[in-house]
Amino acid sequence: MGEPADAGAPRYDDHESDALRRSAGLVTLEVHEELTSVLDRAHALGAAGASAGSAVVAVRQTAGRGRSGKPWQSAPGLGVWVAVLERPDDAAASGVLSLRVGVALAEALTPLSDRAIRLKWPNDLWTDAGKVAGILVEARWRGTTLEWVAVGVGVNTERNSNESRSAGLGSGAPRASVLVATCRAIREAASVRGLLSGAELAAWGARDLARGRAIIEPTTGTVRGLRADGALLVQTSGGIQAQLSGSLRFADGNEGPLPS
Repeated sequence: MGEPADAGAPRYDDHESDALRRSAGLVTLEVHEELTSVLDRAHALGAAGASAGSAVVAVRQTAGRGRSGKPWQSAPGLGVWVAVLERPDDAAASGVLSLRVGVALAEALTPLSDRAIRLKWPNDLWTDAGKVAGILVEARWRGTTLEWVAVGVGVNTERNSNESRSAGLGSGAPRASVLVATCRAIREAASVRGLLSGAELAAWGARDLARGRAIIEPTTGTVRGLRADGALLVQTSGGIQAQLSGSLRFADGNEGPLPS
């Protein structure tokens, strides 16, 4: 599971953890030098009855993960690896939480980035230099009751040379500032009820790197935007199709934003 970086006075990049906790609007903040996964630790906290707003950050993950169990590269010094425990009571909102976090996170990180931040359905943030962040929301249910969600976010502050798609924010922003902005975005998104609003869909659309582009997965066609339930709307030869799951693959082979 790992141990806190300093049991006496935990610090993150030389910032006292309790000050970061207050700035980020968190209930608790655990700081670890190393964990297998911040998501695993957040789930452990959930199972132990921890309150919403409990967060875990690690300098290094040995088994960080993204969607579909894919590994997330999370070496020390290259980014912020954090998970926040939330206890939403609205199943509809939990279904769009990853997208809602994406919108809030893109806005929160914009002042800390030297490039425009774009959104890639369903859970990635990109600039024209590459992928800068990923979001993974994992829910735990008891029967039909949603007990908690763990919202995991990885933000690359620097490019990882071992990951070809990786890009950093590039502005030299302190990781502590990125951590605070990320946690505040997660907490903001988790407080909203219901499906995506018109304003949220518009905010997504303003950063959508896929709209108007031809794709070959999760179906073949042209992306037309999002639906309020988070479905990707694709114009196909048979009409508009709504895709609720899958990953985007563009017909032109370019994974990120097209050159301006």
